Amino acid sequence: MALRVIGAGFGRTGTLSLKTALEQLGYSPCHHMMEVSKDFRQIKWFLRAANGEKVDWDEVFAKFDAAVDWPAAAYYQELADYYPDAKIILSVRDPEAWYESAKETIFTIPPNFPRWIRYLFPPANKFIQMVEKTVWENEFNGRFQDKEEAKKVFLQRIDAVKAKIPSDRLLVHEAKDGWEPLCRFLDVPFPKHDYPRVNEGHEIKRAVSLMKALNWLPAALLLAALVFLLY
Repeated sequence: MALRVIGAGFGRTGTLSLKTALEQLGYSPCHHMMEVSKDFRQIKWFLRAANGEKVDWDEVFAKFDAAVDWPAAAYYQELADYYPDAKIILSVRDPEAWYESAKETIFTIPPNFPRWIRYLFPPANKFIQMVEKTVWENEFNGRFQDKEEAKKVFLQRIDAVKAKIPSDRLLVHEAKDGWEPLCRFLDVPFPKHDYPRVNEGHEIKRAVSLMKALNWLPAALLLAALVFLLY
């Protein structure tokens, strides 16, 4: 299956809402970081890509009709060339709001992911390695914590996509734009229901809180064992 839609926008620009919208319009399934986290083959493929190795995009996207969000968005130009009939959607957001959202959610996952889980479960370790390499190293050169630098990279991506992708093949889209520009661009009927508003930010924050708690689990178990043995 050749990709029909390719997302070029960074994570936290409404990509999950866009994924949901595309699937409701018939571009289903739509690739997203969520799919990668559940499939060890996807993790391995994108870790190889992040390390500069060649991957078979037809194999990677064999089951998908569209792709948005990282990690696919990191390769938007390569994918646009590989799938010349695909349309490109650049999801955007106010740079300040984007940075604060990313900093409070997806950026907190790798440093808080329990090391003991990474050690005991290789797929989890590979997933975190892939995210670190694809996003925080390759996209931001390890400087995401520098707010102004990260915002500059964000704006440079927008300018680069506009410069590289022909205007008749590109839609710049914000979630607040809703169905109209998206449906006109894809030449599909307008749904009667509202454009989806899906925000996994709260779920990510809850997951990170759980990760922080789990980081203490080995120490807590060790302490409990010592107390049991001594008393």
